Amino acid sequence: MSGAVPALELRGIEKRFGAVHANRAVSLAVAAGSVHGLVGENGAGKSTLMNIVYGFHPPDAGEILVHGRRVELTNPSDAIAAGIGMVHQHFMLVENFTVLENVLLGVEGGALLAGGRTRARAALAQLGRDYGLEVPPDALVGQLSVGQQQRVEILKALHRGADILILDEPTAVLTPQEADHLFRLLARLRDQGKTVILVTHKLREIMAVTDRVTVMRQGAVVHETATIATSPRALAEQMVGRSVLLQVDKSPAQPGAPVLEVDHLTVSDRFGVSRVKGVSFTLREREIVGIAGVAGNGQSELLEALAGLRPPEGGVIRLGGRDLAGLDAHACRRLGLAHVPEDRLRLGMVPAFPAEDNAILGYQDGAVYNRGLLLDRTAVRAGCDEKMAAFDVRPHQPALRSSLFSGGNQQKLVLAREIDSAPRVLLVGQPTRGVDIGAIEFIHRRLVALRDSGVALLVVSVELEEILGLADRILVMAGGEIVGELARAEATEEKIGLLMAGVRAVP
Repeated sequence: MSGAVPALELRGIEKRFGAVHANRAVSLAVAAGSVHGLVGENGAGKSTLMNIVYGFHPPDAGEILVHGRRVELTNPSDAIAAGIGMVHQHFMLVENFTVLENVLLGVEGGALLAGGRTRARAALAQLGRDYGLEVPPDALVGQLSVGQQQRVEILKALHRGADILILDEPTAVLTPQEADHLFRLLARLRDQGKTVILVTHKLREIMAVTDRVTVMRQGAVVHETATIATSPRALAEQMVGRSVLLQVDKSPAQPGAPVLEVDHLTVSDRFGVSRVKGVSFTLREREIVGIAGVAGNGQSELLEALAGLRPPEGGVIRLGGRDLAGLDAHACRRLGLAHVPEDRLRLGMVPAFPAEDNAILGYQDGAVYNRGLLLDRTAVRAGCDEKMAAFDVRPHQPALRSSLFSGGNQQKLVLAREIDSAPRVLLVGQPTRGVDIGAIEFIHRRLVALRDSGVALLVVSVELEEILGLADRILVMAGGEIVGELARAEATEEKIGLLMAGVRAVP
């Protein structure tokens, strides 16, 4: 880093939440005018550390220096005053306000509003020209694309004087083209002297846009290096503490007979808004069909309708030639349709239940688990033992409350339960959402093995790399419709990204 004073320096940061030691003597220096990556598995302490920097949590020990000056950051206002801005994964915008109103929100009585809206409008225009952040100031935020909304968040931070910008998982809701635009924007911010901290689990992004990268594991910094001197594989090994297979290892699919047929399916949400519009496709034995798309384009409602959780308004769903009209989730399970929901904590398990009860949830009326009018607790625990061993669920404690397991181990438990039901079709929503790299590798292997055993799989994921790695055939959803279908051999990030953006004529 040479002898220059870092834009941000953390020294010995400690943070505990009860028995959880979230940050352990973390020291980190971020060079001014650089893009610095921060990576680590879930629970590694990245978010806690950045929330401390942004004033959400006070550190238990340690100090923070901004451009060499020690600062006390007791709330976000302190961070903003110190020149620190943060763009959260879930945007903090009011959708029925204009861009200008959102940027001014929270500084109405301060010096930034002196001179009124005219001066603020001129300042926004200047920021837009300087950093490539042009957004119509009078447009309603709710009518902007996700990428434009993200620009509004960055404009808010810059308008408030941010010199150090923290971005938390910034590409989670972007198409590949929007992500590429963001990378160009970050490079422009760096070239203009701004300092960017990029918090992400996507190692491709780290390699593409950062100058240095810091790896955290179990609350501590375990590795820091110039990005040019490392690789995705090396970073993954530092994150997990062992060698990790980053690519999905699978043989070509050998599709069999059609098993799930969907014809002109239409589905509305609970407010009556149409979310799935005339969707048709066929799923065959021994294949994985992936559905790609930016979140919120009907994928969730489609999965829920297929699983019997949401009644469709029109169209036909057939499983093995049988019409599923009027059947609920329980009846669908009995016919061999298993479901790993997108939101495991809301739809996949009861967090307050012990693991052994969640391991039979939805299948608790099976003969193997019952003894007269009561559950056979010995059989329930034995079944959970087997699932935990087969899927490497840790800790191996069937009686432990499910909320005390990590996200990856919760996901493996839900997956073990559904696969154990010997399904004909497995619906999987966001198979590795909130899951560590090591668990991702394990889950992908199990899904491919299930395909090879003859099961038909439908996988919905916002992670394009995951779709490209797992799927034998790819459907792309935008605006509630399937806007394209690609064989894996012809699929590229560019083609899928254009379809995700609603461009149907893909070369």
